[in-house]
Amino acid sequence: MSAQNVPPLLIVEDDLALQKQIKWSLDRFESVTATDRESALVQLRRHQPSVVTMDLGLPPDPDSVSEGFKLLDQMLAVDPALKVIVLTGQNDQAHALRAVALGAYDFLAKPFDPEVLGLTIDRAYRLAELQAELRRVQAQQQPDAMAGLLTRDPEMMRVCRLVERVAPSGASVLLLGESGTGKEVLAQGLHQASRRSGRFVAINCAAIPEPLLESELFGYEKGAFTGAVKTTPGKIETSHGGTLMLDEIGDLPHSLQAKLLRFLQERTVERLGGRQEIAVDVRVVGATHQDLRALMQEGRFREDLYYRLAEIVVTIPPLRERQGDAVLLAHAFLRRFALEQRRPGLALTDDAIAAIEAHTWPGNVRELLNAVKRAAIMADGVRVSAADIGLPAPGSDNGEAPAASDIDLRRVREQAERQAVVTALARASGNILRASEMLGVSRPTLYDLMHRLAIK
Repeated sequence: MSAQNVPPLLIVEDDLALQKQIKWSLDRFESVTATDRESALVQLRRHQPSVVTMDLGLPPDPDSVSEGFKLLDQMLAVDPALKVIVLTGQNDQAHALRAVALGAYDFLAKPFDPEVLGLTIDRAYRLAELQAELRRVQAQQQPDAMAGLLTRDPEMMRVCRLVERVAPSGASVLLLGESGTGKEVLAQGLHQASRRSGRFVAINCAAIPEPLLESELFGYEKGAFTGAVKTTPGKIETSHGGTLMLDEIGDLPHSLQAKLLRFLQERTVERLGGRQEIAVDVRVVGATHQDLRALMQEGRFREDLYYRLAEIVVTIPPLRERQGDAVLLAHAFLRRFALEQRRPGLALTDDAIAAIEAHTWPGNVRELLNAVKRAAIMADGVRVSAADIGLPAPGSDNGEAPAASDIDLRRVREQAERQAVVTALARASGNILRASEMLGVSRPTLYDLMHRLAIK
C-alpha cells in the first residue's frame, strides 16, 4: 500500500530469515520490524502502526507463547483499534483462536501464502481507515442531547423530545420514574441541550445524613461549626450557571424543604454561619421514584415546594413497558463490555434474547446493565446464554423449548386483519357493503379476506 499518510506495517518476528521473507513478500507496504516484545512496543509508540503481523513465540522463550500473548495484551492496551494478524505454526490453531478471542484481528498458519497475507493486510488497513474516519466524523458532529440514551420505544422517544423542547427554557423539571430508569441520563441530556455554560452537579438527597445535607447543599463559612476549618461553597453555589440535579428529592428532610423553597423563590443562598445572600443562577432538576402526591397527603412533602419543582413533569416509563428496549440495550451493553474486556465476537444466543424479553426487570436499565456486564466477564465462550445473564430460559420450567420466533410477521398481520374485519362486520351489523366501505376495500376483496381468515 503506497498511499500517503498511511502508517507503516509493523512486523514482529525473531527469526531474521523469516522476517526478511515476510518483508520481501510485502514490499508494497512500508514496514518496520521488531524481534522481541520490548522492541515491538518501542516501534509501536514511535510509528503508531494501524496493522501488525506477529509471531507468538518470541524471545527470551521462543518455544512458548507467553511472551507473544503478553505483547498482544500490551499492544491492544496502547491502541484498542490496532489490527494484529497472528502468524502461527500448523499445530497452533488453539493458540491462534485464543489470540483472536483476546482481540487479534486475524491469524494465518505458517508457511503462509504471501498473496493471502497481503490480502489480509489490505483488508485490515481498509477497516482501520474506515474506523478512523468514523471516529473523525463522530468527533466533528454536534453532540446529541440524548446521546447517552438508547431507545426505540415510542413513549420513551416522546419523553426525549419533551426534554429537548424544555431544555432551552429555565423551567424547573421534575423527573419521575422507578429506580434505574435513566433519570440522571435524562437530566444530563437536559443540561447539554440547554447550552448552559456552568457545570452539571448532582446530589443524592437520600444518601447524605440530614445533619450534613444542609451544609452540602448550602455551604458553610469558616468556624460555622466544629470542623469547619475553611469556607466551603455548597452544591447549589457550585452549580451556578449550570444545572443542579436533586436526586431522590422525596427523601429531602422536611426541615430543609422550607429552605430549598426559599432558594427557588429568591434564587439566593446563605451559607451556614454566614450573613450574606449570594445570588445563584441555576436550573433545578428534581428526581424521585416516590409518589410525591401521596407524600404530600401524608404531610411528608410540602405542596408549595412540589409546585415550585414541578413546572415541567416528565414521567419515565419502566423498562418492562418499553417495547423492544431491553434487547436493544442488552446488545449495546454487550458490545461495550466486550470491547472493555477485549473479547470481540461476544453475542447473545436466541435463548438469552427470549429470556431478556420475558424478564420484567424490576431494577430496570441498571439491573440489565449489571447482568450483561457480569455475563461479558463470566461467559465461557463467545455465545452469551440466558444462564450467563442469570435468567431462566423461557420454557425451562415445563421442559418446553422456546418458540423459534415470537414476531412472525405473517401471523401478526393475519391477527390485525382478522381484528379489523371482525370489528367492521360487528359495527355494520353484518352488512358486507357497509363493512367494506369502513375498511376501504371492495366487496370481492372483503369476501376474499373472510374466506382466507375463515370468518363466517
